[in-house]
Amino acid sequence: MPLCFDLDGTLGSFGGGYLLLRESLADLWGAPVEKAELDACIGSTDWEIVDELRRARFGQGLDENGYAAFESACLVKFRAAFQQGGRAPVPHAGLIEGLSLLLDRGHAIWLVSGNSPAVLAFKAEALKLDPRIPLLGSLPRHDRAGLIRRALAEGPAPHLYVGDRPHDRDAARAAGVPFLAVGDAAPGDHPVLPPHAEAEALVAAVEALLG
Repeated sequence: MPLCFDLDGTLGSFGGGYLLLRESLADLWGAPVEKAELDACIGSTDWEIVDELRRARFGQGLDENGYAAFESACLVKFRAAFQQGGRAPVPHAGLIEGLSLLLDRGHAIWLVSGNSPAVLAFKAEALKLDPRIPLLGSLPRHDRAGLIRRALAEGPAPHLYVGDRPHDRDAARAAGVPFLAVGDAAPGDHPVLPPHAEAEALVAAVEALLG
């Protein structure tokens, strides 16, 4: 029964990530990508966002080679920005500890993120997430709900998705699973934990949702 967690904003924060995405595309495309262009994107995964931006700019969608080039460029930017002695991510330490507690209690945990796979792996390592947790990053022709469904196929119900943004809430609804919010940016009638919640509070909230 895979329990799926978002990363950015849910388990920690990497400030300026969207700026690094824009800089990566500017390097690849030879021209700046403005914030307004990014804000106009509907999708929430790297594949969706870069595909939308490319269609708007060049009239042609993204292919696997283009996505691989973006992923490589983006990983270079993140490594440079968050190298030792540079910027550091802000972990939600209690929630990260709670993941390990859930694993120890026999729950299957997946990290399901809108980041490209290599960037997701970098961020998971930077936050020191439990290495037992499999990672599922943004894949070609998958929206966030599609990624959740892909992870859920690895085991029987019950399932849930934990995230911090409206697109996380909406993806959980589309995938047909309960939603647990971290922070107050995704309003609704679902349970909510603060980012500074302790590990035991996460375990209790998850197991209450599973019923």
